[in-house]
Amino acid sequence: MRLGDETKAAAMKTQGWWGEETLADLYARNAKAHPERMAVVDPLNRKEIDGFTPRRLSYRALDEEIARAERKFAALDLQPGDIIALQLANTVEQVILFLAAMRRGLVVSPFAIQWREHELRDVLAFVQAKAIITAPTIRGFSHGEMLAALQGDLPTLKHVLVLGSDTDPKMPNIAAYETLPETETSAPDLDANNAVTICWTSGTEARPKGVPRHHNHWISAGIASVDAAKLEYGSVILNPFPFINMAAIGGSFVPWLLTAGTLVQHHPFDLPTFLKQIPHEKVNYTVAPPAVLTMLLSEEALLASLDLSSLKSMGSGSAPLPPHMVKTWQEKYNLPIVNIFGSNEGTCLFSGVDDVPDPEERARYFPRFGRSDISWPARIAERIETKLVDLATGEEITEPERPGELLLRGATLFEGYFRSGEAGAPDTPFDENGFFKTGDVFQIAGSENRFYQFVERAKDIIIRGGMNISPTELDVLLAAHPDVAEAAVFGMPDPVMGERICAVIVSKSEVPPTLDAINTWLKAEGIATYKLPEKLILVDSLPRNPLGKVLRRELAKAV
Repeated sequence: MRLGDETKAAAMKTQGWWGEETLADLYARNAKAHPERMAVVDPLNRKEIDGFTPRRLSYRALDEEIARAERKFAALDLQPGDIIALQLANTVEQVILFLAAMRRGLVVSPFAIQWREHELRDVLAFVQAKAIITAPTIRGFSHGEMLAALQGDLPTLKHVLVLGSDTDPKMPNIAAYETLPETETSAPDLDANNAVTICWTSGTEARPKGVPRHHNHWISAGIASVDAAKLEYGSVILNPFPFINMAAIGGSFVPWLLTAGTLVQHHPFDLPTFLKQIPHEKVNYTVAPPAVLTMLLSEEALLASLDLSSLKSMGSGSAPLPPHMVKTWQEKYNLPIVNIFGSNEGTCLFSGVDDVPDPEERARYFPRFGRSDISWPARIAERIETKLVDLATGEEITEPERPGELLLRGATLFEGYFRSGEAGAPDTPFDENGFFKTGDVFQIAGSENRFYQFVERAKDIIIRGGMNISPTELDVLLAAHPDVAEAAVFGMPDPVMGERICAVIVSKSEVPPTLDAINTWLKAEGIATYKLPEKLILVDSLPRNPLGKVLRRELAKAV
């Protein structure tokens, strides 16, 4: 499955942004150069996740297992270009199967472990996967049985494989990964512009949108991550995000390949295990949600008991970063935080230490990469183009503090959604000049207009009486209330005002705050009165996706 047109590919190659090297080539070079180096490590708590004993594989051992898995794919008659799905927690097998599929020329479509029959039946049929691989159980749920039961409804799904189990009479359609016959196979010729993954966006109305990406897309995104985090050759990278999208693949897996380091797996997220893995594996770089990094700073006794001496930097994103948090980590603990804004489609805005030395600016802003009039140390700055356009008119915005949609094109950006333009598939997300319309609203900000500042997802903007209101702004304000543990707002439909503001909070006080108390506090913060919530809902927790992002569409169900 070759992606994109030859004109773009030739231009990218001429500029030195794309090449002939594949992800499989990067891995092969590392395995040859460092056979005894530790390559990939399981979560310490893997037994609790899927019942298997944690493993640690050197590059030599990993290479042997990849070759073995590749032979299994050949025995199943999986051919270059075929699509296979994975539904696994973060484990060494996940890395083995990714790399074996890449060497075989297969396209990997990874699924969230939270998906069940509804999501899986629809997406497996849409993508026409030939095989899916899972574990017998993940967090106590029988994924193997579920997928075996689905197979009869999916004529293109030829194989349901369960890791490490013999054929189970309760699951007669499952061929066991460990017992497939071995056959020799020769590696196909690989093309760096052939699809290697199809990841999935969150999806709000219907099915998620498939995002095919090829080797050059991923390598470009990985370079952006390496530069932002200042990763050195041989780095130990702890990946706590699900291996299904940009955060894990572009932020950890590909940087691991680029640095010939050690990839330490983790997920589902478990804070005690995560904190143990850092000193246990001598981790140099990891990522964590803003809420976790903020919480750690408030738990001084816990923080004092931790050995974080191996860490050289940490990444964070998925929500606005509190400037004080980023400043404290850097100035008190000598740990710079990289501010990350990315997407499966290829958005790669990173505020790294070299580009934005001031920690408070790094929390608020992202470099205006891809502008010919502004230079940056990061290589990605020259490999993409960015601009803001007015949401109503499409006019390019050049002045500060005027919100507009972020548009991008360049080396990291995908070529279009899976089966785009077909019935039931999403339309093109590009404008007439080939810029990807992100749906993210930013504004130009900072010294000499060098930065972008995130405002909100365009679709999440609350429009009350003709006034645009950023939910994120209110989320951040409410989260600072002394009696609020978590908060998020959304727009309630209203026949008069269009929308009214509803605040959903998790209280950390035995006596939860009232709406009047919340608004009195917000008024004292000096916000405009039209931004004040008009309804308050108390919940035990906020609905979030696997990356920790609040699902605003789920909040509305609480009304």
